[in-house]
Amino acid sequence: MDSVFTELYENYHQDVFQFLFYMVRSKEQAEDLVQEVYIRVLKSYSRFEGKSSEKTWLFSIARNVAIDHFRKQKGWKQKLLEKFDWSTAQVKDHQPLPDEIAIQREEVQGMFKSLDLCTVDQRAVIIMRFLHDLSIAETAKVLGWSESKVKTTQHRAIKVLKAQMELLFETEGFKDEKARVER
Repeated sequence: MDSVFTELYENYHQDVFQFLFYMVRSKEQAEDLVQEVYIRVLKSYSRFEGKSSEKTWLFSIARNVAIDHFRKQKGWKQKLLEKFDWSTAQVKDHQPLPDEIAIQREEVQGMFKSLDLCTVDQRAVIIMRFLHDLSIAETAKVLGWSESKVKTTQHRAIKVLKAQMELLFETEGFKDEKARVER
C-alpha cells in the first residue's frame, strides 16, 4: 500500500492541491484539505474497484472534501466577519504565492474574479475541464453526473464567465484589445 500511496501522491498531489486551491481560494485551507483527501484515500483505497482512473477517483474525493468544507464553514464565516476587524491588516502575508504571481495579468485576474460568480458546481466543472484537462466523461465520473449534466453546467458557467468578463472589460477598462471576449 505504501508504494501505491506514494505513487498516487507523486503523480497527482499538485493537481489535487490546485483543484482545492481554486475551490477554496486559500493556500493554507487547500493544504489542509489535501491532507484530508489523502487520509480518505488511505482509509478507502482497499475499496477502490478501478472502474475509473485513479485521477478521477482522487478528484471525486477532493470534490467531496471541498463540499464538506463548505458545509462546515457556513456558520463560521459570519462569526469570523463579525470578530475580525478588516479595516486593520491584523494578519498579512507579504509573500506572493506562485498562483498569485501567475494571476498578475489583468485578463487572468478578471477570469479568477469571475469564477466567484459561478456556483460551486459550475466552478468545479470549469476547473476540472479547463485547468486539469479532464474530459467530459472523466468530469462526469468525478461528479457522479451524466455527461449531459456536465455539458449543461459547463455551458452555463461559460455564459456567466463571458458576461462577467465583458462587464469587467467595460467597467475596469482593460487595455489589451486582444484579450476581449469574443461573442
